[in-house]
Amino acid sequence: MKTIDENTIQSYQNHIYTQEKSQNTIDKYIRDIRTFTAWLETQEQKDITKDCVIRYKKHLEANYMPGSANSMLIALNGFFGYTGWHDCCVTVFKTQPNHIYAQEKEMTRAEYEKLIATAKENDNLRLAMIIEIIGSTGMRISELASVTVEAVGTGKISISCKGKHREIYLVHKLKMKLIDYCKKKDIRSGAVFITKNGNPVDRSNIWTEMKKNAEKAGVALKKAFPHNLRHFFARTYYNMHKNISHLADILGHSSINTTRIYVATTEEDHVKKLERLDLVV
Repeated sequence: MKTIDENTIQSYQNHIYTQEKSQNTIDKYIRDIRTFTAWLETQEQKDITKDCVIRYKKHLEANYMPGSANSMLIALNGFFGYTGWHDCCVTVFKTQPNHIYAQEKEMTRAEYEKLIATAKENDNLRLAMIIEIIGSTGMRISELASVTVEAVGTGKISISCKGKHREIYLVHKLKMKLIDYCKKKDIRSGAVFITKNGNPVDRSNIWTEMKKNAEKAGVALKKAFPHNLRHFFARTYYNMHKNISHLADILGHSSINTTRIYVATTEEDHVKKLERLDLVV
């Protein structure tokens, strides 16, 4: 009988840790496995079979977007591969790449500047600086911990993740702003973005602060989340330089196909391009 217990989950967690997966990836894989075990309990299913995994796949199809469902199935297949239950692995859903970016999430330059200004007006200099550094470098929110006083002094941030290494360069104006911020906050060494207790800021706190700040700024809440700032940087860079290969390197993407998602045209722009064809007689 194939069953999943806590010891097996812990063993798998240790296994993917040795594969040098990022902590975010490890957490997601384990969360997805627990989601599957929780579903099994609702089905009163103890023995894991290919049939029950197929039923779970149908459950995901009915309740999740294809991309989310596929990521959960990939996590599950990885676990089955580790346990040797290869007969339980299932195929993922076939999806067609969508190169149209939802208009309602498109952040404008004016909105970006408004978010920064509003944070400053409300004496939240840390949030203002976080918005500005993500928006002007395209770095991930998880990479903020690498922004140290020492790194700022050199003008570049060294990022190591998943066995890959890249440098994030700070333009002079941003570097001087960060130095000034550290002086005002009396941060002399270590991480620049910290809590009152001196710990690195938590992504959930930043998310919450951004939502509250957006409400005060009059910016749509669906646009105000850290990763959207990364998209904002990517689209701004691509619109100016049209170099997707270089952009992929800046963002730390191993595949240009991932970068294409970031520079996808908006629905409005797509319709305008179709209108200019003037093919309706």
